[in-house]
Amino acid sequence: MNLSASNNRRAYRSSAPLLAMLAGLSAAALGCGDGRPTRIPIEGQVLIDGEPLAFGQILFHSKEHRPATSRIDSEGRFRLTTYEKGDGCVAGAHQVTVNAGENLSSTARRWHAPKKYAETSSSGLVVEVNNNAEPVRIDLTWSGGKPFVEKLEGGGD
Repeated sequence: MNLSASNNRRAYRSSAPLLAMLAGLSAAALGCGDGRPTRIPIEGQVLIDGEPLAFGQILFHSKEHRPATSRIDSEGRFRLTTYEKGDGCVAGAHQVTVNAGENLSSTARRWHAPKKYAETSSSGLVVEVNNNAEPVRIDLTWSGGKPFVEKLEGGGD
């Protein structure tokens, strides 16, 4: 019986490095994380006066983390990315901006939505992101205005 216990100890000692390696690989496979803050997948739609905004970029600005961004597709839909495509954004309150300015040339830009939505100081849009993330709807309005072309100064021509 003593001989058997000695053989077991030898077998354990020789397999200990293998067990440690397997434990490390298991932990990695279970998602120890990428060292970045936890993100919540967020998707939604941007509407202007009830119709899909078919051009632009949306940004969710966090006070403590980098912004999450997405292009807006032809149906006004978006899926946010912070680090990797479609990974979402961190939880918390986010100031939202929608930049719908399309450069036509070095001296002209078409605005598909009011310029005020392109700046955090004037957009007035705030979204609270939490683990119960349902599709987000962003409603913009022209307030009587309409798309326009802005003439830019000093286009370098």
